[in-house]
Amino acid sequence: MTEGPDATARAHTAEHILSAVMAALHGSPRNIAAHLGAKKSRVDFPVDRPIDDTAARPIEDAVNAAIRADHPVAVALLSRADAAERIDLTKVPADADPIRVVRIGDLDETACVGDHVARTSEIGRFVLRSLSMVDAQTVRIRFGLEAGHAE
Repeated sequence: MTEGPDATARAHTAEHILSAVMAALHGSPRNIAAHLGAKKSRVDFPVDRPIDDTAARPIEDAVNAAIRADHPVAVALLSRADAAERIDLTKVPADADPIRVVRIGDLDETACVGDHVARTSEIGRFVLRSLSMVDAQTVRIRFGLEAGHAE
């Protein structure tokens, strides 16, 4: 995919979907570390048990299914109190109010200040490049995005 803000917005939106998929498939809370780039991205998730390469294909398929579903991506400003009722604010500075919340269809809703696409179909194809255990409770997923449609 191309460099620049649009590519970064696609990667950032894909990370939100990946987080939702990891929660659904592996019970993972939100990521604990991430580097999102136009060419490659890396995201670390806490897991309660090691996962191996056999998990890669189901994760990739689920992310691409969500991309194909063409979910709308909406941004809203919520009071801290309202946001706290709906989402985890542990990564949000204590003095932040209002809270910028990004919602991707019915898949994901989280506090976020990053750029995102307007619809998931704008992301392109999600390619899980590698999955490895960093330690006994952390899985690292590296991914890229390809132009075209999610397969």
